[in-house]
Amino acid sequence: MLSELAIKKFAIIDDIRISFDSGLNVLTGETGAGKSIIVQAVSLLLGARASADLVRTGEDTAELEAVFDIAPDSEPARMLHDQGMDPGEGLIIRRVIHRSGTSRVFVNSRQSTLEFLKQVTRNLAGISSQHAHQGLLRDDNHLDILDEFAGTPALRREVADLYRTLVPLNRQIQEMAAEKSRRETEKELIQFQVDEIQNAAIQPDEDEHLEHRKQVLANAAKIFEAVNGTVHQVYDREGSVVEQLAGLMSGIARFRDADPALAGTADRLDAVILDLQDITHTLRDYSLTIDLDPESLDAVDQRLDLISKLKRKYGGSLDTLFARHRELAQQLDQTLDMDRQIQERIQEKKELEARLRQKAGTLSNQRQQAATRLSGLAADELAALEMDKARFEVSVFKEPGDTSKDICTLSGHKLTAAGMDRVRFLLSPNPGEAPKPLAKIASGGELSRIVLALKAVLSRTQSFETLIFDEVDAGIGGATSDKVGQKLAALGDHHQVICITHLAQIARYGGHQFRIAKQVVQGRTCTDIVPLTTLEDRIDEIARMLGGTSITPATRTHARELLTGPANHPA
Repeated sequence: MLSELAIKKFAIIDDIRISFDSGLNVLTGETGAGKSIIVQAVSLLLGARASADLVRTGEDTAELEAVFDIAPDSEPARMLHDQGMDPGEGLIIRRVIHRSGTSRVFVNSRQSTLEFLKQVTRNLAGISSQHAHQGLLRDDNHLDILDEFAGTPALRREVADLYRTLVPLNRQIQEMAAEKSRRETEKELIQFQVDEIQNAAIQPDEDEHLEHRKQVLANAAKIFEAVNGTVHQVYDREGSVVEQLAGLMSGIARFRDADPALAGTADRLDAVILDLQDITHTLRDYSLTIDLDPESLDAVDQRLDLISKLKRKYGGSLDTLFARHRELAQQLDQTLDMDRQIQERIQEKKELEARLRQKAGTLSNQRQQAATRLSGLAADELAALEMDKARFEVSVFKEPGDTSKDICTLSGHKLTAAGMDRVRFLLSPNPGEAPKPLAKIASGGELSRIVLALKAVLSRTQSFETLIFDEVDAGIGGATSDKVGQKLAALGDHHQVICITHLAQIARYGGHQFRIAKQVVQGRTCTDIVPLTTLEDRIDEIARMLGGTSITPATRTHARELLTGPANHPA
């Protein structure tokens, strides 16, 4: 529960500290004294967004602090322990709001994040303010309330996760189908380009080899003439080079024995003759390979022209030509494989849709059952709040979907991240009238009582230890306000309840009462809070609430009766 609240330099509050207790705590005071500012401070300590205009005029920062008593085995205690904090000292939250608009969060004296603050306080306190009353008029909030009562948030998250997986998958299938259609129109061109390159069967560095061959073919006749002339002069003709060298070698070899020094020279001449003979054989073999056909040169020119054309068309070099061929072939393979990919995604979509429909169907059944229970329990609570003639209904219905663009149930109802259901709270204030949406029929006093009735019902399933009510008395008075007071006191038997009220009929039921007053100190308006610890203090405040500025003995007598009479202490 919320045991302490400290507020400094916040709005019109300079410096106050409040100690709350279990049961029903009531905060009273004149309009504009700053009662709702206290609720706003608690809201910020639970993780609401801060604003620079909340800092007291003339100050640089505002400071808020709350101390919550938590059980050792509670979820907040576990979260503190996981963060290395000692839950034995309770949960101490401090928030510092700067004039610049930034704020800092401290949990048990350690700087923390706003996200962690929201998580650790998630189930500590629930605030019902005028905003909650107006929020009750919006159908969007009704589904959240029903799920809260039904205990289905976890199942709803599963539905939301499946839905959020399906939405991008649907988009991906559509994009793939559009891409396939686009590629189909290009498929013929891509296939032609792949075939054009592939049929050319170009080899690496073939252009360089062909340029060399072209030079050879262009000079084939001259090369043939030079080769054969060399063979003729070196070997074939009478008196050839080989023949002359053989004669010279024989002349020297005759004197090999007479002068051994000539033997080496004779051997060298013999080796030269052998080399020339080998060269001659090589040149003869080469001459046989010389292509003198003019068509061969034409064929090389045509091949070079083809390669040049393909290089210009696909990138300027053989390397870029080969890279483009691989790219085009890959595109063609992807186009041919896209049907399979799309079918795989469609199958995945079908499986997810089946799971989504099954989960959403289970969720819808639980909501339907919970709606019947909530309608009955809320009606009982409203009867206890002087609305026994009213009929309250929780309507669960579905909307038709467009199967061409929406995710739908098999029966054609639209599915969203929240499931297949829409929920609307209906009210018939008087017998014989058809139930209508709250926004069209509920008065301010009826809304206050409906909020309280729902809180009373939801408190049976919520884990909130502290319930905070602001403006719960809007639009009510007389016997109805007394019933509201009784209901708040009954809630206080199981929860800590903090209630801001202008009505003495409600304040009388408080187990603990605080008076909030506004005063001017040194030319500045300040709000102060005083715990009313004695009966006489409470009588004075109740009398003020009853009589305003004119408090008569009769008013004080009435106030005393309210606080001490049997109605205030039911058996």
